Order: sequence, then structure tokens, then C-alpha cells
Amino acid sequence: MSLLPISIYPDPVLRQKAARIESIDASIERLIDDMIETMYEAPGIGLAANQVGRPVRLVVLDVERGEESSGLIVLINPEIVSATGKTKSEEGCLSIPGYFAGVTRCQEVVVQGLDRRGNPIEIAADGLLAIALQHEIDHLEGKLFIDRISAISRDIFKRRWKKKREERTESELCLD
Repeated sequence: MSLLPISIYPDPVLRQKAARIESIDASIERLIDDMIETMYEAPGIGLAANQVGRPVRLVVLDVERGEESSGLIVLINPEIVSATGKTKSEEGCLSIPGYFAGVTRCQEVVVQGLDRRGNPIEIAADGLLAIALQHEIDHLEGKLFIDRISAISRDIFKRRWKKKREERTESELCLD
């Protein structure tokens, strides 16, 4: 297993719609293992394949994040088949480090997909797991959580993000 580089906004791969996985071969198995290691190391509670430069329909999640990976979920070709209620919570993203915002999402979801062995699974979730599932599935559609905040908040984010990137570039130039 190896750590994968996480794509940072505005990397174009984050806006790509992910392709369905037609067969679970050795390369997908390796990608799953590498994504799990990368998610835990980051540390995050979820990671979509496009966040590591691979626009395929694969997510890994662990909202429990305990000593063991007892809460680990691997989902291939996940789809939300039902969603109810509304909830608002603070979200962040490994691809937009250091930025958090209140996002409104569905309170409960049912997601269907395949596990890492290709067996069909269905997850009925609420709370943090429901939010994480929606966040990661959004990634597979080329959407980021900043797309779900108000236009004013998004404009403020973009200005701050641009300034932050410019400051990083200036400090890198000073190191030369």
C-alpha cells in the first residue's frame, strides 16, 4: 500500500464526473487499499477516488475513526436511492484544506452500491454517516461542498482561497 497525493481545489479532476467501475480487478483492489491508507493518514473520514486523481465511482469512509477500522466502508458505484429530511452541519474537505462551512443536506439517505468483492450492499444512514455519504457521492458527480453554500459565502471563499494561494506562491518564491 502507498499514500496517494490528494488533489487540491481547483484541480480539474475534482470537477470530473466519475466513470462506473465495470470490473473489480487488481488495479481497483490496489486503489481501494491505497485510498484507505491515504484517508486514515490525511486524516479524513471519507475519500472519493477523484480526490486522488482517479475519476472512477469509488469511495471509502470511516466516520468512527477509532483505533480499529471497524467502521470502514468501501463503496463501488454508489447511488443515493432515497433521501429525506434536512440537516445543516459544518463540513470540510481534504481537497479544500483549512476551509469549513455550514452545508444543508438530507438528514437520512439510503445508498446502494457494491462492496470491494462486488457484492451488492445497501446502507440506510442518518447523522454523520448520511452527511459523509452525500459529500463523497457529490465528489463522484464533480461537485464540492462549496457548491452547496450560498453565493455570497462562495464568493468570499473564492477570494480568500485565491489570496491564500497567492501568499503560498510568494513564500515559495522567497525560498529560491
